[in-house]
Amino acid sequence: MPDRSNVHQYLIDQAEHLMGGSPGAFKLPPELAIVIDHGAGSKVFDVDGNEYIDYLLGSGPMLIGHAHPRVVQAVQEQAAKGSTFYTLTRPAIELAERLVDAIPCAESVKYVSTGTEATFHAMRIARTYTGKPKILKFEGGFHGVNDYSMMSAMAPKQTEYPKPIPDSAGIPGQIEADVLVSRWNDTELTEQILRDFGDQIAAVICEPLQRALIPAPGFLQSLRELTEKYGVLLVFDEIVTGFRLAYGGAQEKYGVVPDLATYGKAIAGGYPLAAVAGRRDIIDVTRSERRGVAPLAHLGGTMNGNPLASSAGLATLDVLAEDGVYEKLYSTAEQLKAGLHSIAESAGQQIQIAGEGPVFQVFFTTEAPADYPAVLKTDRPKGREFGLNLIREGLFLNPGEKFYISLAHDDEDVERTLKAAQAAMAQVVEPAHAP
Repeated sequence: MPDRSNVHQYLIDQAEHLMGGSPGAFKLPPELAIVIDHGAGSKVFDVDGNEYIDYLLGSGPMLIGHAHPRVVQAVQEQAAKGSTFYTLTRPAIELAERLVDAIPCAESVKYVSTGTEATFHAMRIARTYTGKPKILKFEGGFHGVNDYSMMSAMAPKQTEYPKPIPDSAGIPGQIEADVLVSRWNDTELTEQILRDFGDQIAAVICEPLQRALIPAPGFLQSLRELTEKYGVLLVFDEIVTGFRLAYGGAQEKYGVVPDLATYGKAIAGGYPLAAVAGRRDIIDVTRSERRGVAPLAHLGGTMNGNPLASSAGLATLDVLAEDGVYEKLYSTAEQLKAGLHSIAESAGQQIQIAGEGPVFQVFFTTEAPADYPAVLKTDRPKGREFGLNLIREGLFLNPGEKFYISLAHDDEDVERTLKAAQAAMAQVVEPAHAP
């Protein structure tokens, strides 16, 4: 890590004093904290001008790279026309058309501003449509930070299924009672819960790629069949996988079509925009003319469908629709994965790389984890240490968590990354053995 200027240190100190050190959950140790000045392509630069190869990508949104010229131009052109109107705009309508064309389950789209809002509203829509109160999710699945989602997403121990472990204080007990939890990739347990509580469950929500855990063969197909059997809606949280695993997202990649799906991150090129998409008859429970006439799932927000974000989304999807895009994303990721495996083997470390295409995670373990209890058994301190070492070597990422790959990452980035990984892996310290 380069030395910080006095200005850089002052900004870090002010952030700690005024913001608790971070605008969100992502926070680096004090000695590695940096303040970003700008991004360009696959790189970010701190306020001292130091360059980092970026695998955080804003926690995923920058799928085509930072400050892509076509996104910048689209936003500049819209900014000159106005930034928000709280009514219909052409960019929002055109983006909705594009989303419906691309997403297998989508007949209708409702905009929100964040992924947390999208999953919250998808669950509200499901409860309104079915008239049932409960939601079934999977242990280790992350669906944002609304109260319903903050259940057994990051618990320190295995869940006693189906009772959830709240991930935050301040969540009312009634909400905890309305969330059930199953184990990822466990069809038998999931069916048992649906059998026992199906008359109370509105929806099953899952990340079709849970964090970096690939669905077992047939698991998503089983979810589709079971939800239909027990009269429960299936919701795919595609905020990470949408337009990342394929242009049609995980639905295209895995060949399973849910009733509803949530989107964010990649659909707006780094601008705050998210969406709930799905069957028209389900989405229609949000129509305002239902108020006082039929059950209404209220959905509204000042910035929903914001024209700046929608314009950025249109430009981003234009790029992602070009020939060869997904081949490049997967090729870059595979080069990195192969190199990391080789480096670990040479260093005498046992790793497994979980994930799909341009999103993956390095686990220090002997067997690939298939569910959250298996993730808990991996050497997570070692994974975080490796990640911190990578930052010291000039990469930017969330230590011990997912790598996000962008179209902007090139062969030179791969070469530099693997060189950094070799140095970082050599510094991973084995725990001392007790005498």
